[in-house]
Amino acid sequence: MTPFNVTLTKGNHTVFNNSEDEQNIYSQNYAAVISKNISHDKNSQDRKKHWDGIYADKSWLEVSWYQSEPRVSLQLIQATKLDKNASIIDVGGGASVLVDYLYNQGFHHPAILDISGRALESAKKRLGPIAHDIEWIEADITEFIASRQFDLWHDRAVFHFLTEAEDRRKYVQMLKCTLKRGGHVILATFSIGGPTKCSKLNICQYDSTTLLDELGAEFKLVDETSETHITPANKEQQFTYFRFIYNGT
Repeated sequence: MTPFNVTLTKGNHTVFNNSEDEQNIYSQNYAAVISKNISHDKNSQDRKKHWDGIYADKSWLEVSWYQSEPRVSLQLIQATKLDKNASIIDVGGGASVLVDYLYNQGFHHPAILDISGRALESAKKRLGPIAHDIEWIEADITEFIASRQFDLWHDRAVFHFLTEAEDRRKYVQMLKCTLKRGGHVILATFSIGGPTKCSKLNICQYDSTTLLDELGAEFKLVDETSETHITPANKEQQFTYFRFIYNGT
């Protein structure tokens, strides 16, 4: 199959893809997402206001999800055996130091998505000149339209904040549209029996069964591990990390 570049546009979004078959699939998925996610709803506006407020009130070193080393995420990323040219998106990456570690390991062009522009600015300042190599995306994941497809989708503690079924549907729709066939998904959520709230918001707890019910049959669970996260306030939070392979079209 001869590769070639195809450009699709929708508003200010441009999608680049490399093969005719992949482009046709992506076009269909892209159109489906556009038709269902076209409007900005009040939930999205409220979420942005909430998270920008968190980063206005606290340093990125003080937020409850801060990790000095994202050990479990790095182990699961290593387990994918992706090469250094792989395309990676960190959903809800914000001010997380995962991007620092990825860059130092040779993944030099990851994409970092967060609803909070303040969080992204914190990361850019921390990284300095390196920040110019990173793709920064300020967006609500339920309304995000990707400019490219990815080999790896990483999400530590975004999905569990989506307490409404429609928001979860939008998330999964975008995940399926954005991830390459055979791509990897790493999702970390609060465990069953873990916290019921975070940052004054309700969350949904998950185990592998309930999470697969949300994602669908196209996702195969290949790894699962638990973590007790100690917050900067010295409180324990029980997380479960899941790694899936996407076998969809």
